[in-house]
Amino acid sequence: MSQLSEMLRHVRATLRRRGVADQDADDLVQQAFLKVGHYEQKHAVRSQEAMLVKVAVNLSIDEGRRERRAPFSTGNVFSIADAAPGPEQVLQSQARLKHAAAGLDQLPERTRRILLRRRLDGANYATIAREEGMSVPAVEKQVARATMEMMTWMEQW
Repeated sequence: MSQLSEMLRHVRATLRRRGVADQDADDLVQQAFLKVGHYEQKHAVRSQEAMLVKVAVNLSIDEGRRERRAPFSTGNVFSIADAAPGPEQVLQSQARLKHAAAGLDQLPERTRRILLRRRLDGANYATIAREEGMSVPAVEKQVARATMEMMTWMEQW
């Protein structure tokens, strides 16, 4: 391994020990390398590696301060976007739920109970058949019929 790559690896490792993320550490090492290179054009440097470490650490400290002062000024703007639905979408969803509830109310009591047991509670056909005193195929037909009626009802919305 070349001396330069070993030196850069050491600077990157130093930053990682300070809690800097991998991609940020790479950016800071590059910035430090450029700053040290520019500094060396006018000044003598005894230890390029020590200077790189010091500049990279200082850059990470500056970045941390900047982040604390204005946490949303850098980085991904989507991390601050609100993922919650908007008011229009909430109202539309509420209206759709009311329509679905009205459709469920149109079903016969037993059919509604069987459909809700299957779809909401996740009960299997055999359990529902035992609870309702029906055969498994009869429960399957009730669920299929109720599902089709609800699909037709919701298409009217």
